[in-house]
Amino acid sequence: MSSEFDREKQENIQKLGRDNHLRELSLKWLVDSSKHKYSYHFTWLGRPIIQFPQDMVAMQEIIWTVKPDLIIETGIAHGGSLVFYASMLELIGNNGIVLGIDLDIRKDNRNAIVSHPMANRILMREGSSTDGTIIQEVYGIAKSKSRVLVVLDSNHTHEHVLKELDAYSPLVKKDSYIVVFDTVIEDLPGDFFPDRPWGKGNSPKTAVWEFLKRNDRFEVDREIENKLLITVAPDGYLRCKKD
Repeated sequence: MSSEFDREKQENIQKLGRDNHLRELSLKWLVDSSKHKYSYHFTWLGRPIIQFPQDMVAMQEIIWTVKPDLIIETGIAHGGSLVFYASMLELIGNNGIVLGIDLDIRKDNRNAIVSHPMANRILMREGSSTDGTIIQEVYGIAKSKSRVLVVLDSNHTHEHVLKELDAYSPLVKKDSYIVVFDTVIEDLPGDFFPDRPWGKGNSPKTAVWEFLKRNDRFEVDREIENKLLITVAPDGYLRCKKD
């Protein structure tokens, strides 16, 4: 990449971050498109991924840069993101694996994941991501790995996400990331999730804010958020700045 190209890119990303009108339009688009379950319409290598394509582009940039040999994801759903991360590790060509944790792994989803061509890079554990037994097992797996990336996308309440951050952040070293999805919950109307235990004031973003107040190893990577604009993870791309 030429230095001129890179300089121009950085300038434009900074301008995007300062463009409040465009940021407001992006949030409005997110709110309006959610009425049609926009994020449910995409697959990765045949599995529903239930993520914004914009965030997945950011994730591949992070994976290519960090080159983790272990990606931990809490929340499996249909397994599309597990397959996505595994395929990125396959392209990198290291011995990396993806570890998915979910309270309830449905039989049809499990069967589809274990029969997928990327299954050799995927491990799954059923149970709460904040359960001590699960955490201990994750640390056992991580012991033989040198570069860990953590993705949090399970229960979106403040208490649960904060427990996940406290539990798994020690595994992440300098220049790797914890990515907290659905922090945008905090920016949505208060009645947006009437049948859910989370919402404005009780969200992944409030958990991130509290976590950052007491943990100086991490910072929000504003460049990612600024260039995406349309993202479910504002304030959620956390870069580790020191070991």
